[in-house]
Amino acid sequence: MARFSKAIAPFIELELERARQAEALGDAVTSFRHLENAHVLGQESTRWHVKVHWLMFRWGLRQRDHREVVGQIIRIIGAAALTAIKGVPIGNTGGSNISPVKPLPIKPELEAIIAKAKAGGS
Repeated sequence: MARFSKAIAPFIELELERARQAEALGDAVTSFRHLENAHVLGQESTRWHVKVHWLMFRWGLRQRDHREVVGQIIRIIGAAALTAIKGVPIGNTGGSNISPVKPLPIKPELEAIIAKAKAGGS
């Protein structure tokens, strides 16, 4: 899956940059939405999956959102332990407002990016 991680990287990094920009502008809701997009894009890569949950954890700290912080600690452990064995619910947006075991539909634009990355393109 290392090939997928490399191919999906530019798309995840773009979402992470958008998240940083939105938060810098004081728009925490939009910032988290971009973190959710990054989560969906990277959840089949252990590296990206754990990293995005870590960034969601840090977002929760900055927002003083206790529920998000606690939820992300659990999700970081789950992402590290279960991603490689395909034990994660595809499409789940990764936030503590959603059950960590609930699969969700993937937005068509994200699904197209994932398919392109799996085919080896970037």
